[in-house]
Amino acid sequence: MNGADVKLLLPLFVLQLLLAVIGLISLARAERVRGPKWLWVIIIVFGNMLGSIAYFVVGRKDA
Repeated sequence: MNGADVKLLLPLFVLQLLLAVIGLISLARAERVRGPKWLWVIIIVFGNMLGSIAYFVVGRKDA
């Protein structure tokens, strides 16, 4: 892996980390979600970007 590869992957890593942190904060503050919260934590943490996006699209219930 050379410097050009790192420059391409770094923004994706930062985006993935940002989505996971925002997703976990949103999950912690949510009163109601679709399904158990512990399952959403696993999906967000281990599902990479798709897990976080799935939580925002499917998991959150509108108040």
